[in-house]
Amino acid sequence: MASEKDPLVSERSGAVREVGNHAIWSLSSCKPGFGIDQLRDDCMDTYWQSDGQLPHLVNIQFQRKTMVSHIYIYTDYKLDESYTPSRISIRAGTHFNDLQEIEVIELIEPSGWEMIPIKDIHERPIRTYMIQIAVLSNHQNGRDTHMRQIKIHSPCEPTSFDINKFRNFSTVEFQQYATIR
Repeated sequence: MASEKDPLVSERSGAVREVGNHAIWSLSSCKPGFGIDQLRDDCMDTYWQSDGQLPHLVNIQFQRKTMVSHIYIYTDYKLDESYTPSRISIRAGTHFNDLQEIEVIELIEPSGWEMIPIKDIHERPIRTYMIQIAVLSNHQNGRDTHMRQIKIHSPCEPTSFDINKFRNFSTVEFQQYATIR
C-alpha cells in the first residue's frame, strides 16, 4: 500500500508524469520563507506555512487544458501537529470564478503522501485549466497550515507503435519499409 501512495513509483513506471512544473502556482498567504518554493522543492524537511484565516488556498493554473489524474499531498502530523490539515477540498475549473468542488477528503493524523484521485463523473481523469486545493480545517483547530509537498500527475499517452499493424504492405515499394534497419 505504501508504494501506491508514493508518487515517484508511478512516475518511474511511465504511467504518469508530474505536470506541476507546467503550471503557475499561487497561495492565499504564506509566512516569509515558507511559500511555493518550499512546497515544490522535493524536500520533505521544508513546507508551506499559511498566514491568515481559513480556508488556506493553493492555486494551480495551467496555460493550456491539462489532464490530471491524481494529486499527491505530503503532510506530517508528528512534526506539524495543529498545523496539519484535517479537511481538504479539491476544486477544478477554467478560472477562479467557475471552480467546482470535485473531491473533499478527511485526513486523520496523516504522515506521508496522501493520494487523491481526480476523476470526472465517468471515472476518467479530468481536463482542466485550474486546480485549487483548499484547506478547510486543521487538526486541533489549528489556524495556520503546513503542507510539505504537492505533486500533480497526468496520465502518459502510450508512445510505442505496434509494428504488426504495418506489415500488410502490398507493393514492392511499400515492402521495403516493412522492417527497421
